[in-house]
Amino acid sequence: MNRLADATSPYLLQHAENPVEWFEWGDDAFERARAEDKPLLVSVGYSSCHWCHVMAHESFEDAGIAALMNELFVNVKVDREERPDVDAVTMEATVGMTGSGGWPTTVFMTPEGKAFFAGTYFPPASRHGLPSFRDVLEAVSKSWRERRADVDRQAGRIDEALRSIARTPPSREPLTESILGEATRGIARTFDRRFGGFGGAPKFPAASTLEFLLRRSDDEVLAMVTATLDGMVAGGMYDVVGGGFHRYSVDERWLVPHFEKMLYDNALLASTYLHAWVVTGRERYREVTEETVEYMLRELSLPGGGLASAQDADTEGVEGLTYTWTPEEAEEVGIPSDLLEPFEHGRLIVRGELERELRARVLAVREKRAQPFRDEKALASWNGLALAALAEAARRLERDDWLAAARELGEFLLGPLSDVDGRLFRSLREGRTSGYGFLDDYANVACGLLELHLASGEVRWLLEGHRLAGLAVELFADEANGGFYLAAVGDERVPRTKDLQDTPIPSGNSMLASVLLRLSRLWGDEELERLAVGVFRLVEPAVRRAPGAFAWALAGLDLWFSPPREIAVAGDVNSPVARAALAPFQPSAVVAVGPSEEVPLLAGKDRVEGETAVYVCERFVCQRPVTRASEL
Repeated sequence: MNRLADATSPYLLQHAENPVEWFEWGDDAFERARAEDKPLLVSVGYSSCHWCHVMAHESFEDAGIAALMNELFVNVKVDREERPDVDAVTMEATVGMTGSGGWPTTVFMTPEGKAFFAGTYFPPASRHGLPSFRDVLEAVSKSWRERRADVDRQAGRIDEALRSIARTPPSREPLTESILGEATRGIARTFDRRFGGFGGAPKFPAASTLEFLLRRSDDEVLAMVTATLDGMVAGGMYDVVGGGFHRYSVDERWLVPHFEKMLYDNALLASTYLHAWVVTGRERYREVTEETVEYMLRELSLPGGGLASAQDADTEGVEGLTYTWTPEEAEEVGIPSDLLEPFEHGRLIVRGELERELRARVLAVREKRAQPFRDEKALASWNGLALAALAEAARRLERDDWLAAARELGEFLLGPLSDVDGRLFRSLREGRTSGYGFLDDYANVACGLLELHLASGEVRWLLEGHRLAGLAVELFADEANGGFYLAAVGDERVPRTKDLQDTPIPSGNSMLASVLLRLSRLWGDEELERLAVGVFRLVEPAVRRAPGAFAWALAGLDLWFSPPREIAVAGDVNSPVARAALAPFQPSAVVAVGPSEEVPLLAGKDRVEGETAVYVCERFVCQRPVTRASEL
């Protein structure tokens, strides 16, 4: 019996009609495995994963292969986005055993939850050096029956290796500002001077790396940022018709994308282009911010609140069908031929800037086509990133409608996506939650609430961000070695891991460290600073080896090394003096808006003769309040 029909995950629901007798990850599956003395086959993927769909069609929908799976294994389907703890462990096991990873992840486990064999995609028949999935199933089952002692030893070694990763002690090397310069030079060595970006194809949008580099006051560094931003937005990787970014480019030119669209990419890149506009003044970056935010609100808004997770790469089984054009279609809608680039199967990609009226006309035509599948679960983590982008864009671009949308999103995160005790849920779909949140949920939502506080001037959001950050410390902190675990204590079958790499999104550790640093300067709380620095000490050796993979941690270090600068706004955040104070890109400053006696930086600070006043402080020692923008 397939048990996925009641799942909250759209990805699991896509497999509810498979002839495979799928279980969700949980006690039922492990009890069945123990009772029948069978290994588990754990398949991990996500709804917009192209190769997950391929393996599903080739193998999980095949009656013969499904019968073999059912006979030999207890089969478990996992949505990596709902269960990042399971995904982290299975991916670590896969990389450790094979040297590479990816989705779908195919991991075989003992009834105790210990991995002993792993891979990714397996074809139904042997090809390109890959064994057939049927051969893999039979070989693993044979080893389980005939070489149990070897399997148990292998499983024990892998389990201990996974658990030891989280026990890595912090670095004892001094944290000095030279780390930032070394990291910048290391990132520069990977820069593609011809097309922008870092490394070769496939090219991913390195939002965290760009954010770190924007914090470096160097013309050569800024040139790397602008070249990358210009390359990405030329078209293909960026959807010049409907706005928003596809997942990555398969080529070095940013032309041919993998067409899935993820909420997190678009939230992060909306912020990056916004910051680049503030730094450079280039209007195209402002336009891209606007188009990306409009895309998120138009295409990803859910009826019950929040934003959907992703849109698929495929439409009706064809990758990019919604977004590409035949020559006849392009001519009929009026797309100039010099803006068309070849894709495949005779279809074309639009590349280059479209005039506003033409863009609207082309989009209207495209919206009448069949649209890609949308994963309609609202993840707290990714909605937190979207909240930060939406709130800051509303503030800087003076969009009251976006501010209203940001408030609604904040209410959604603190309402339906929270329990009565204020703990976050991981995700929500059609009124049903999937379980409690993970570290990145708390870190990203807290960050979003801090930005909503600045945009609205309402102290409630700042206090809620402070509360969630404190709850994250309580649930996830590792007092022995520093940093934070991905998951709270709960599922003992899953070794507790630490999410440290800032790819493709800021890790929960890096984001929470950044949030804690900001709050420590608003509250004058040295303990919050100590916890943040614990993250930096944990990642220091890896930062030196691979700075591009830890760029959000580097941005946090940049904040920590910067002289403390606190800005307290007493009064109307939309007043001329407040707008002038908050207009520059100043990631090394922390800001609070009041008046409020609940936030230490704001305590005792009020309007001056009825006018909004701005106080600029360093370690709570403040200059005289300013009420005129010209006095700043």
